[in-house]
Amino acid sequence: MQAQKKGVLFVVSGPSGVGKGTINKKLFEEFGDRIAYSVSATTREPREGEENGREYFFISRQEFEKRVANNEFLEHAEYAGNCYGTPRDHVLSLLQRGISVILEIDVQGALQVKARMPESVSVFILPPSFEELEHRLRGRGTETPEKIERRLAAARSEIDMAPAYDYQIVNDDLDAAYARLRGIFIEKTEMANG
Repeated sequence: MQAQKKGVLFVVSGPSGVGKGTINKKLFEEFGDRIAYSVSATTREPREGEENGREYFFISRQEFEKRVANNEFLEHAEYAGNCYGTPRDHVLSLLQRGISVILEIDVQGALQVKARMPESVSVFILPPSFEELEHRLRGRGTETPEKIERRLAAARSEIDMAPAYDYQIVNDDLDAAYARLRGIFIEKTEMANG
């Protein structure tokens, strides 16, 4: 009888504009049957078109605080008056079914996950240079100069945390950065099931 496959938890972080979403999307295009994004819980109201359990698990603040007290989140934080957290049971259920999980989260959340699940694999996506990151953020044309300055200030402190991750990938060439993440994904999932 074949042993049950095990999934691996991958934590991917990097500053806004570095291309994490694009790189992760390529991983899903190639390995979509073997990976899933974790669905976070939030206290914010659903936006039009969002479904409970698809984009987020929408719960009350009282329920969220109860789950924090019961240690039911791998990580949690509050942003702009709303709480967000990664449900431990949801992630563990996927991993036990042999599905690897991608958590695309900020540095603070990543450090919480690493403390609670040291076997997780953490990857930090870096820009080729700070100037290039600034160029990418300004080139989007989607945010005010003030918002861009806030994102750049946050990026400086996030980049300082990159050495705390298992792997750092510089996204100076999308295909090369993807090839590196793909290699890590294959190596770690094979090791877990070797």
